[in-house]
Amino acid sequence: MNDMRVRWVRSWRTFPSIGLAVLASLAAEPVGAVAPDGGVGNGMLTAPSPAPTEPTVPSGPGVEPSPGTPFSPADRERRLAEKGLTAGSPVMIRIFKQDSELELWIAREGRFELFNTYRVCFWSGGLGPKMREGDRQAPEGFYSVGIKQLYPKGRRPRSFDIGYPNTFDRSLARTGSYILVHGGCSSTGCFAMTDPVMDEIYALSERALREGQDRIEVQVFPFRMSQANLAAHAQSQWLAFWLNLKEAYDIFERTHLPPRVSVCDRRYIIRESDRAEEVAAPPDNGAPTAFDICEDAMVGIVPLAGPEAERIAQVAARVHRVAMRAKIRRAAGRSGRASHAAVRRARVASHARRVAHQ
Repeated sequence: MNDMRVRWVRSWRTFPSIGLAVLASLAAEPVGAVAPDGGVGNGMLTAPSPAPTEPTVPSGPGVEPSPGTPFSPADRERRLAEKGLTAGSPVMIRIFKQDSELELWIAREGRFELFNTYRVCFWSGGLGPKMREGDRQAPEGFYSVGIKQLYPKGRRPRSFDIGYPNTFDRSLARTGSYILVHGGCSSTGCFAMTDPVMDEIYALSERALREGQDRIEVQVFPFRMSQANLAAHAQSQWLAFWLNLKEAYDIFERTHLPPRVSVCDRRYIIRESDRAEEVAAPPDNGAPTAFDICEDAMVGIVPLAGPEAERIAQVAARVHRVAMRAKIRRAAGRSGRASHAAVRRARVASHARRVAHQ
């Protein structure tokens, strides 16, 4: 009996010590948002940390300081007024993966002005484009968001689909779907912004689309496309692709206008928008390049002969029909939203006059 008591006392003393040791080892482990693929993504760019209760906004030029109530509607209106911007004006978005930053630009007097730079709380994968469904990789390239890509409800409420894969991605047989900009601070291929930040981004984007903007352009870059950053990644297999993205980056930096982007021969064709293009001497003593032939033949500028001409003519006709149907639908949608917005503004103005005369 005494032996049984001794064994029981020893076990009682041993088990709590094991439990305490386990708890101590758990306490020593860092807790935070770790990338699902073993630390890739912005989890490898900064030390892991718990999701902040208040959104963390980086400091620097063009970045708003944290107000008393960050990202509330009243605070948003105040910041818009300070910069001379209006909610409902067209917006565009730029994302920089390495910097974990999202820029929101708003149109004013024919150009886009930076409204705010937000911290991307989490993205997964590495630098470089998304290749296939399930690779947990955040994409890079030029995308656009229409009103049907907004998700006010669901698993990720107040989020939007950036439109991956686009024409360029499909030309390279890349697969994937539902790449979102959403709230929270976890993701497998999307961009997680935290809920308060996403509420502001979504509110401004939705209002712009409902008040007449056709589509919101979303540009996703691996990093800010400076010569220094490109030199630091000169050995990357994606250097040629990034130099192609830099063409659009440079145009926007210079003009504050999103460039016209088309796709030809598995490459982005970048041109300035809403201004006369600077004519440069073409290569090969004026002979059209393969890209020029591809793009111009699609609109019937460069005549070709033989079976290639017939094939391109068929593709051009099919593309033209699809483009015209889409253009008609977009024009109808724009007209309806613009009319609705005009009626609403008239009602508000009429109510204000009635109140003023009372």
